[in-house]
Amino acid sequence: MRRSSLYSLAVLTMFSLAGCASLMDGGNEISVRESQQPSPDAPKVKYAASIRVAGYADERKVGDARKIGISKVRIVGMSGADIRLDRDVTEVVAASIRKRLDDSGFLMLERDDESALFELSGVVRELSLDARERDYVSISVETTLKEVATGKVMWSGEVVQKSDRFAGVSGNSKEDIADYLHHELGVVAGKTAEAISATLMASRSDLFNLMPGTKAIPGVTVFTTPGTEPMAPTTPTAKPPALTNALLIVRTEPVHAKIYLDGVYYGMSPLHVKVPAGIYTVEAKSKGYRTVSEKVAVRLDNTTELEMQMEK
Repeated sequence: MRRSSLYSLAVLTMFSLAGCASLMDGGNEISVRESQQPSPDAPKVKYAASIRVAGYADERKVGDARKIGISKVRIVGMSGADIRLDRDVTEVVAASIRKRLDDSGFLMLERDDESALFELSGVVRELSLDARERDYVSISVETTLKEVATGKVMWSGEVVQKSDRFAGVSGNSKEDIADYLHHELGVVAGKTAEAISATLMASRSDLFNLMPGTKAIPGVTVFTTPGTEPMAPTTPTAKPPALTNALLIVRTEPVHAKIYLDGVYYGMSPLHVKVPAGIYTVEAKSKGYRTVSEKVAVRLDNTTELEMQMEK
């Protein structure tokens, strides 16, 4: 066989193998899948609180529902610059949060199940993974939980997760990228599930056989929790719990400012909330205005009113 024929055969073989590899590894699309196995820490019996996931909307300014970033370094198993998921970003986010809620003990139902007590929906504001000299992940997901029967918002909040890492001496592989994104999505889903659990356990303790109570989740910015009065954990005392609380009313100019008590978000002004008697640092925040902060003494079995004027 002549040398030119041997060369042609070698080139043809090389391209054939490359084509097979491309079909096997799915090109530049990475797969981020949730395990179907329950978490070992999951409750043995599901709570009575049932949730259906209506879905998430993609509000990223990307134009491609599967594209998440760009690679400027070599990634084993991938070619080209674009990094894409094997399904829409919204599906990946919804699956991750659904899995964390399922592991938390909630009864997760199908999207159109009319027996669900609550419905989850949300917006993916940012989800990106860029591979450069370091790998950079940026995620921002806003989630809203509504009561199906009334349409009342039980909880609404946003979780933002940003991180970067050095890929290592051997560089990245397709599997490394998928695992890294899976971990960061898990952080977002975990915080979302924890915040929802805390809110529902406080407002609908009958569904959990628990005493009412709530807590702040680090990394979660809460927008609304209608129908829930944030309470500080209490210890048994000789007096009934109701006698230890007092009413605090906070009004602002302009209205609809976010009100924080000792750094914890309690709702929008005008705010009416029952809190244990004591001294609180009250902050009012509103876009376009300077943050206002005042200390106020809330007295036992009394109504304390606070007026806060905000300036641009």
